[in-house]
Amino acid sequence: MAVVEVTLPDAGYDVHVKAGALERLGEIVKPLVRATSAAVVVDSAIADRWGPTALRSLEQSGFRVVQVVVQSGETHKSLKTVQTIYDALLEARLERSSPLIALGGGVVGDTAGFAAATYLRGIPLIQCPTTLLAMVDASVGGKTGVNVPQGKNLIGAFHQPRAVVADPTTLATLTEREFRGGLAECVKHGVLGDSALFDWTESMLERVVAKDLDVLEELVARNVAVKAAVVVADEKEAGIRAHLNLGHTFGHAIERCTNYQVSHGEAVGLGMLAAARFAGRRSLCEEELSGRLEAVIERAGLPLKAHLPADVELVEAMRLDKKVERSKIRLVLPTRIGSVCIIDDATEEEIGAAFATIRAQ
Repeated sequence: MAVVEVTLPDAGYDVHVKAGALERLGEIVKPLVRATSAAVVVDSAIADRWGPTALRSLEQSGFRVVQVVVQSGETHKSLKTVQTIYDALLEARLERSSPLIALGGGVVGDTAGFAAATYLRGIPLIQCPTTLLAMVDASVGGKTGVNVPQGKNLIGAFHQPRAVVADPTTLATLTEREFRGGLAECVKHGVLGDSALFDWTESMLERVVAKDLDVLEELVARNVAVKAAVVVADEKEAGIRAHLNLGHTFGHAIERCTNYQVSHGEAVGLGMLAAARFAGRRSLCEEELSGRLEAVIERAGLPLKAHLPADVELVEAMRLDKKVERSKIRLVLPTRIGSVCIIDDATEEEIGAAFATIRAQ
């Protein structure tokens, strides 16, 4: 089993990456907590397929387990869902030492993670991501939260997990669209901080798309290592952790303004393209970067364009982004494969021109 260490001053933990790791969940969790009860918050889309594996493993390790099934999708990443989780935890009388296991994609991980951060002022969290997007990004780093009508992830908390258990076997149940959406975050990690990973992803993309388990294990472990290195250097996003937002400021606006008809992974891919073209117009990046990035995104099966509303609506959505500082939109822009910069002086005209390059006619 590949184990990636996340070494933080107060909350170090291991990310376990291996096919079949979910069957060892109880064995992994047991030494990390002093409790006899546990909760599994599971996405309704995978509850029947992967829920029994998680429950059985935990019960075999001596835990009394309550399962909470929550609905799939960004619209359910809400305070209402958090209240549902609270109600179940209170009814089961889970104690402060009882772990909450988040089993599902990023929506479940973020929502259940926020519940864990706030129930009894904080209980142990175990992330068990079942999507590629969650494995390489959302499950690592301690960000939790929910959406509100004004925007994504505006309510939340930092709450590091005690462990992450990533079993690439679970990726078999993803739709093709969900799986390919996760590849956008993998491409992002290579662009922002690991040119060798980008090169490897380019060369192995066909085997990745074919879901070769050995390749998937390496893909997840290498991407987690990039994310972990950034998190260790900047746990609370005071500096370079903002680099992980490459593609996200554009992408979150796209998600919100299309009522999430464009998925998160698709929006991140489009956002990276917009960022690269913005950087190109400013002569901040190498000439070949945009073309190389576009080729990888297209080969990954992600869209290169989307039907978008007027620029004024998109820019207003960007102004509501939680990363805005002193009313200035901050953009993470690629300068070369493996390196990015941050600017806060983008004009509305420049932003509109970048959106124009990814707007379907």
